[in-house]
Amino acid sequence: MLGYRFSQFIPPPASSKSDFERLLKVFMQLVLITSGNVSEALQWLTEIDKQYNLTNGEYGIGDFIEDLKREGYISEDARNGNFALKAKSEQSLRQSALEEIFGKLKKSKGGEHNTVHSGQGDEQTTERRDYEFGDTLDQISVTDSLKNAQINHGLDHFFMTEDDLEVIESEYKTQTSTVLMIDISHSMILYGEDRITPAKKVAMALAELITRKYPKDTLDIIVFGDDAWQIEIKDLPYLQVGPYHTNTVAGLELSMDILRRRKNPNKQIFMITDGKPTCIKEGLRYYKNSFGLDQKILTRTLTLAGRLRKIKIPVTTFMIATDPYLKAFVREFTKANNGNAYYSGLQGLGNLVFEDFKKNRRKNF
Repeated sequence: MLGYRFSQFIPPPASSKSDFERLLKVFMQLVLITSGNVSEALQWLTEIDKQYNLTNGEYGIGDFIEDLKREGYISEDARNGNFALKAKSEQSLRQSALEEIFGKLKKSKGGEHNTVHSGQGDEQTTERRDYEFGDTLDQISVTDSLKNAQINHGLDHFFMTEDDLEVIESEYKTQTSTVLMIDISHSMILYGEDRITPAKKVAMALAELITRKYPKDTLDIIVFGDDAWQIEIKDLPYLQVGPYHTNTVAGLELSMDILRRRKNPNKQIFMITDGKPTCIKEGLRYYKNSFGLDQKILTRTLTLAGRLRKIKIPVTTFMIATDPYLKAFVREFTKANNGNAYYSGLQGLGNLVFEDFKKNRRKNF
């Protein structure tokens, strides 16, 4: 007689693998805070272990370090004993950021950005219409067309005509090019608040989201302080704040140059900053003023915002500050560009970036 025999379930003992995964989550957060300095992150991990007893007598930090090397997360230089992150760690950081910030996203098919047009597009809708000359075979709804043929001609002598064909409506999709500007001026770590680490997490999450869900889109990342320069996605974990002022004009000019080279018509700039512009470059000289809003700097910034508006590149500003005079600057900048602005604490930054990105998917700029 066939059947099943049930017995009491005894969970297996905790393995070193589960200990490794638990420590890995903490280690990855520390790596991001230390801007990719593995040795410093391991020192912090050791101190945290002393205080909170993360390890036990069977699995220690030394075992964890060996597992990091064995699993391909870090490498060790045999000459000087220095550790370095490997590509697997960089990928893991982006995935963790995506899950942390955009973890509530529902799974959906990859593609590009929605427009208001319908026709021979990429994503099917629930709507049907009669066949028209020029429609392709892959647009024809076989089930609906067969049903029409049966209704119109019966089953005894089955045949199908052009009038029986139905076509599935679909929406056009379009590519979008995004430049993400990250402020790395000194104020991003002033007053005991780490603002650069959340900004890096948002950038990594956005990069992973676009790579996975919108592979035909482009995302370029630039940082701006006294000057502006482009970085690769893989460089994000190592990003550090410098002793810089805030040259917003340099960041916007570089963004404009990058987007000019993109062939698709839909372009946008996301700017994450915590302060006002305090610097511009005049030839080889830097003009700086950190005391309030300097009219010379402000005029250059607003003029550039207007130029971006004329070439239809909206700027969405995510201001990680709530000072009234900073809000006034952002309102003036947003009006000149006809863009968007959000004022956010560090906790809500990721959700705001995603919501604006998702909203822009549904329209042509």
